[in-house]
Amino acid sequence: MTTVAAYAAPAAKAPLERTTIERRAVGESDVLIDVKFAGICHSDIHQAREGWGEAIFPMVPGHEIAGVVSEVGPGVTKFAVGDRVGVGCMVDSCRECDNCKAGLEQYCAKGNVQTYNGIGKDGEPTYGGYSQKIVVDENYVLRIPDGLKLDEAAPLLCAGITTYSPLRHWNAGPGKKVAILGMGGLGHMGVKIAHGLGAEVTVLSQSLRKKDDGLKLGADHYYATSDPETFKKLAGTFDLILSTVSAPLDLNAYLSLLRTDGAFVNVGAPEEPVALNLFSVIAGRKTLAGSGIGGIQETQEMLDFCAEHGFGAEIELIRADQINEAYERVLASDVRYRFVIDTATI
Repeated sequence: MTTVAAYAAPAAKAPLERTTIERRAVGESDVLIDVKFAGICHSDIHQAREGWGEAIFPMVPGHEIAGVVSEVGPGVTKFAVGDRVGVGCMVDSCRECDNCKAGLEQYCAKGNVQTYNGIGKDGEPTYGGYSQKIVVDENYVLRIPDGLKLDEAAPLLCAGITTYSPLRHWNAGPGKKVAILGMGGLGHMGVKIAHGLGAEVTVLSQSLRKKDDGLKLGADHYYATSDPETFKKLAGTFDLILSTVSAPLDLNAYLSLLRTDGAFVNVGAPEEPVALNLFSVIAGRKTLAGSGIGGIQETQEMLDFCAEHGFGAEIELIRADQINEAYERVLASDVRYRFVIDTATI
């Protein structure tokens, strides 16, 4: 066991504070990672404040982890000391169900082991990346290509893969009109990735405040959803709308923006139920869907794709003692576009 410094929420809705946690000894197939950077995801806030249901406390959030390997178990074959690596939203799965065998560990039939706010196979709570070190089975560790800066790579482990996976699954690419709904931590990565895939990209945001950024990151068009004319002008336009918004939406209005056979895919998860008139999907044979993160192989593919296209996340680097302030700023949409903790400050 190793004792490491971390930032944890001691109870639901309580401010995060500096503490220490125990990391397990490095096992046969484990990798010990010196965490260098950890992204702050909106889901960290949902979970630390029990917005998605009962949670495990104390909680060390963080599933956008970038660091360097400092020790490997005797059976490790994929990584060596000194390798630049990342860890995303899961650190294990059953490895036996049809989904795991198909490389869809994120949809493990028995439930994957979440990087934090989960229970590992040893029965112990999992603690995330707001910490100095983490021990992870090599099969759930990603290689960060040399072309990506570690701090800009960290948010790719959630924000990057959460947008890449549905964009690939619903075939975003040349000849497709794709809308990214929301221009935040996930949305800005959705714009970059959809543009990199060759799609015609539109941002749908509450206001035009971030229009210049959106166009710079690869959007072809940018519209304000607060303007009723937007819904009239864009009716029947899109093959795919990717919603990164975690607030309740008027789904019927957004479904009207799809072409026949278009898909509206949710990756943002509101805490409250949303209403739907089923005629909104029946008319035009439209799909209302959801998507999680990707499997390990697809996440590696995403990292390689971002490196090949020369982009990581747009980040604001913060000290660990700024985490609570950063949470409030995320809720106020006051970040461009992802806070990343310099874990040397823990």
